[in-house]
Amino acid sequence: MGIQDIIEGKKQWRAHMARVKALPPDYRIVYKEIQKYLFKVGPIDLFDGSLLTGIVDFFEEGVAANRGVLELIGNDVAAFCDDLIKDSRTYADIYQESISGESGTAEK
Repeated sequence: MGIQDIIEGKKQWRAHMARVKALPPDYRIVYKEIQKYLFKVGPIDLFDGSLLTGIVDFFEEGVAANRGVLELIGNDVAAFCDDLIKDSRTYADIYQESISGESGTAEK
């Protein structure tokens, strides 16, 4: 990864966060919770940009339709996130596999 890639990545991230800041306050709060959840246990390929960008697109459509954020995602942010990443390999999966592998060798 060269310096130009880093600069371009920062530009894209700043543009993304500008879109988030333009959302109404309730949407921003929920986005931050989703982001925090996904950064903690999310998919390995989270940083390719499509998932978080897709959430912002979805939220912008909700704002345009004059719908509340909880109407879009429901009352359980974690359940919404889990549904988004249900078919993706996560860091939690890798951790669980490493524990399973360690316990399997310790029993032998």
